[in-house]
Amino acid sequence: MASRLEINFVRLLSRCESIASEKRGETEWRLEKYVGALEEMLVALRKSLSKPTPEVLTEFTRKVDFLKGLLEADKLSSPTEKALANQFLAPGRTPTIANERMPATKTVHMQTKARCTGEMRNELLGTGLTGKGSSETELRNRRSGLPLDERQSAAELEAVLQHHHNLQEKLADDMLNLARNLKNNSLAAQNIIKQDNQTLGQSMRQADLNFEKLKTESERLEQHTKKSVNWLLWIMLVLVSFTFISMILFIRIFPRLR
Repeated sequence: MASRLEINFVRLLSRCESIASEKRGETEWRLEKYVGALEEMLVALRKSLSKPTPEVLTEFTRKVDFLKGLLEADKLSSPTEKALANQFLAPGRTPTIANERMPATKTVHMQTKARCTGEMRNELLGTGLTGKGSSETELRNRRSGLPLDERQSAAELEAVLQHHHNLQEKLADDMLNLARNLKNNSLAAQNIIKQDNQTLGQSMRQADLNFEKLKTESERLEQHTKKSVNWLLWIMLVLVSFTFISMILFIRIFPRLR
């Protein structure tokens, strides 16, 4: 059984999704307040003893984050920035209430993307008509004797083409700069790898020299050890022989008393 807090959360979430799907004007402040209340209720749901399953909590979090991102995207000034921000929004995957065929957040996401696309198109056509290029185009069309509608269509088309041409030039410049940076980075990495290989080669040669020196010293130490053992053996033999001869002489000189 769902707790009272979860039921209230679902109702408020459904209300927020309904407001978000409409044209927001005076109700904009209400949606922001409702989303703030949703965040507080979501925190309370996580701490509740009768909290939902982790999957349900994840879906609730996803929908609340979507609504927050939607509000932040609407505060942006440029339609291009709005469209880009909306591209990164992730709507919910399951319906909030039972009678929904499709998740409301997904419907809101599609509506928002369509609205942002329309604003971008209107901005493109509007800015394309205000400027030196459009004035020159209109002057040429007026001299050619074209009707007003055709002149406007030609001006709009030329503005769109000019805008796309500028975008292509900017993209080409960006790609050129990126290729130049990649080339510089690859050359720098190649120089670093070359220096590392030289350092590694020197280290290996030094290690070989140290190994040879260590081998020579080990052989000298082994020979020295053998010589020390031989001298000690001869000294012991001399001492034993001297002791034996001394005993014989002592016995010969001082016979056993009877």
